[in-house]
Amino acid sequence: MLEISNLLNEDLILLDLEAEDCEDAIKKMSSKLIEKGYVKESYKQAILKREQTFPTGLDTGEIKIAIPHTDSTHVIKPGILVAKLKNEIEFKDMGNPSNRLKIKMVFMLAVKDPKAQVPVLTKLMGIFSDQEGIKKIYESKTEKELLNSILNTIDSKK
Repeated sequence: MLEISNLLNEDLILLDLEAEDCEDAIKKMSSKLIEKGYVKESYKQAILKREQTFPTGLDTGEIKIAIPHTDSTHVIKPGILVAKLKNEIEFKDMGNPSNRLKIKMVFMLAVKDPKAQVPVLTKLMGIFSDQEGIKKIYESKTEKELLNSILNTIDSKK
């Protein structure tokens, strides 16, 4: 079983990411995953295309989150890139694409095993349902603090 904690590390955390819009955020984040060797060059276009068809914005309360992801064929090794956005940007709502959500954090998934994608998403949803945990994650000032806040929120779900 793929554990969320094994997909996270300080190298994959971006604090105060500046992005013009959803597409810009996805491009910047996927470039980081490409640069770090997690995904193939094809990942960037694939994730942008998927976001247009299947939006990933989630109304998770005060701190809204997006979880862009795409097909595992574009992934070299598994990881989750977490970005705390400098300014809110609009993503379309996963449940109602005509609705636009002001997103504050983005969790970009690179999952190698296609069978692991749903369990990983399910575990993330558990984290996102914890308003206090999400608030602590969002208020983190350093990469290490943000990572630890995520891990503590995961531990509290066990």
